[in-house]
Amino acid sequence: MNIKSLLLGSAAALAVVSGAQAADAIVAAEPEPVEYVRVCDAYGTGYFYIPGTETCLKINGYIRFQVNVGDQPGGDNDSDWDAVTRGQVQFTAKSDTEYGPLTGVIVMQFNADNATDQSAKLDSAYLDIAGFRAGLFYSWWDDGLSGETDDIGSPVTLHNSIRYQYETDAFYAGISVDELEDGPFYDGETPNNVGVAVGLGGKAGAFSYQITAGYDVDNEEGAVRAMGTVDIGPGTLGLAAVYSTNPNAYYNAAEWAVAAEYAIKATDKLKITPGVQYYGDYGVTAGDFNDGDAWKVGLTVDYQIVDNFYAKASVQYLDPEDADDSTSGYFRLQRSF
Repeated sequence: MNIKSLLLGSAAALAVVSGAQAADAIVAAEPEPVEYVRVCDAYGTGYFYIPGTETCLKINGYIRFQVNVGDQPGGDNDSDWDAVTRGQVQFTAKSDTEYGPLTGVIVMQFNADNATDQSAKLDSAYLDIAGFRAGLFYSWWDDGLSGETDDIGSPVTLHNSIRYQYETDAFYAGISVDELEDGPFYDGETPNNVGVAVGLGGKAGAFSYQITAGYDVDNEEGAVRAMGTVDIGPGTLGLAAVYSTNPNAYYNAAEWAVAAEYAIKATDKLKITPGVQYYGDYGVTAGDFNDGDAWKVGLTVDYQIVDNFYAKASVQYLDPEDADDSTSGYFRLQRSF
């Protein structure tokens, strides 16, 4: 009887302990749902939604290795060649608003001449909505022909600017107010300089055109440029002309210049572009154009090795009337993503 009572008591005690342990059991929390990255196809390829938002983001850029040749291409040294490497990444964010797409762009650039001589810079950063753009971005004067021979742009083309541009599929026109703070300066002018630029262009079948003008307010001088391209035969013919009233921030290589090139599409992967340019009153002395002329001739070869990876080689010969002639060029490998 005592043994039976002991067994029943033990069983009851075990039941109480088991019940207590069951009451204290830890229950694992349900995992929270994970929001995976979704493709955004509203603005073209490469965009995805930032998780938790309706903003679309695109990340792209390139890695470039280049060897420059010429007269001291690396600066103050006796070498006639210099190797440089660049990495650039661009972030583009877009979202819909009642005024149209709101765009924000940040471009970071990293340059290395060697292991210790390196630099990082903000290459562009701007916002864009309903045709208005404000921030740090390249002006229309940064555009040029497709080869490397033409010299028809501003010495500095990256400015803090406010711009409005109207555009359709085949036409654009706009006006920009630029802070010309990086020179060149004449007549004793110093920062902050101001400029006003206008640009218009478009396409009509195989023909494209662009007209750009700029007025340097502080120096009270301006420049105007016209460019056009047309598909002819196996390539594209490009012509350009530029005129400057006097040296100013928009153009100061010469009082006037004309340039031509012919970009030959030799194969699906190979493009060969010979070019030539003639300068009238080339160079600047004491804030005025020189009297001597100059001419330039060059050749650029582009070859696509595989998708998003190409090689480029360029050689240019410049012969000024009042200075020594020079030969320069480079070889480049670039992988885009």
